[in-house]
Amino acid sequence: DFFYETLNLKYLQFIYAKLRNDRLLTSLILALLLLLLMMPTEIKSLHQLVDWKTIAILTGLMLLSRGLEYSGALSFAGDWLLSRTHTQRQLAFSIIIFSALLAAIVTNDVALFIVVPLTILIGRYADIPVGKLIIFEALAVNAGSAISPIGNPQNLYLWQLSGDGFLAFTLEMLPIAFAMLCIVLLLASIAFNGKRIEIAQHQSKRLLSKPLFLIVSISYPIFLLVVEQGFAVIAAIMVLILFLILWRKLLLTVDWLILLVFVLMFIVLGLLAKLPAMTNLVDNLMDLPGAEITTSILLSQVISNVPATLFLSQFSDQWYALAWGVNIGGFGLAIGSLANLIALRLGKEYKIFWNFHLWSMPCLFLSMLICFILL
Repeated sequence: DFFYETLNLKYLQFIYAKLRNDRLLTSLILALLLLLLMMPTEIKSLHQLVDWKTIAILTGLMLLSRGLEYSGALSFAGDWLLSRTHTQRQLAFSIIIFSALLAAIVTNDVALFIVVPLTILIGRYADIPVGKLIIFEALAVNAGSAISPIGNPQNLYLWQLSGDGFLAFTLEMLPIAFAMLCIVLLLASIAFNGKRIEIAQHQSKRLLSKPLFLIVSISYPIFLLVVEQGFAVIAAIMVLILFLILWRKLLLTVDWLILLVFVLMFIVLGLLAKLPAMTNLVDNLMDLPGAEITTSILLSQVISNVPATLFLSQFSDQWYALAWGVNIGGFGLAIGSLANLIALRLGKEYKIFWNFHLWSMPCLFLSMLICFILL
């Protein structure tokens, strides 16, 4: 009995420590409890609020990105990047453009799982503002993913609803996506100075594990292809089995709590969308100037842009107005985009959450201004 009591006490202490150090997770748990008190009958259908496809995709991407990091490929990429950029501003511009282009091709979440670990790795042996770079990487992938039908979940959904071709959707999104990227670069020119990057001497480089790098590089496109065919869960299971067989120890280094965070986010946001007050709110917002665009921007700040897209598509068929609005809504508050939360979660830097808003709020207001000028 003493053994079990001691074991249970240690588990409770572990859970308490995790909750104390993870305010986002704690906030989501408290919000869930509050919403269940308001809607106790919803407890049986909570699992239906979770987009398990997204959770499966996140699982596969976390494993593959961890494998890419441990292969040593990111270390080589960091050395190559540092050899061609000499100041903090040059490095910031290079990473922002790379992140934006990558997000347009492989989605904003995947881009962050690649560039954030790369930035953290570079920061271990170079004098760079890691936290600030991660913030601008989050802003960059929001801007870059806006142009592409496959750049983010909200675009993919609205693209399917619109019935337009890939190129037609891209051309419709090009003006606002280009404007958003220019705004991020403009603010980056203010945020980063021309200070030369100091690199630590006698830095021991990790050797490239060619087998791990080769298998992960091949697995990435296969994983995305299987996901695109609608078999996200199967794709995630395939990656998990691959790591269980070949690199079991790497599974212990993955931040599995991030999956719990996203499961709770889907549930909390889904419950919020069911509140009658939310429906009344949408009706009132639609009367504002800009209608769908204004409504989707504001609602994204409350329940994130993906749930906002799903929710507002029931009230309007102005797909491109919604697309412009929810992509702009990825700026502003951190909750505006799941990509923001991924970046901040991976960053794990002190005060990064608050510092994020110092740059994301200007991005939001400037993007809104240019949006209405373009219209």
